[in-house]
Amino acid sequence: MQTVKMYSTAYCPYCISAKQLLHSRGVQDIDEVRIDLDAGERSRMMELTGRRTVPQIFIGQTHVGGCDDLIALDQRGGLAPLLAGH
Repeated sequence: MQTVKMYSTAYCPYCISAKQLLHSRGVQDIDEVRIDLDAGERSRMMELTGRRTVPQIFIGQTHVGGCDDLIALDQRGGLAPLLAGH
C-alpha cells in the first residue's frame, strides 16, 4: 500500500470526507499535515500543489488533489490501483 499524505485543517468537512473514503478503501494510516497549526506547512503545500484549499492529498509521489478529485478518481476506478502502487 502506498503512503498517503493529506494537508488538512481541524474542522474541514472535505478533509473528513476524504479520510472516510480512504479508510473505506483500506488505508490505515494517513500522514496528516495540519496547515492550521503551522503556517510554514501551508506555504509548502501551496508550493507543491499551486492550490490554497484543503485537503490536498498525495498518494505515494502522486498529487491527487482535493476531496472532489479523490472521489472522481475512485469513481473512475483509479484509486485502488494507485493505492496498490500500480
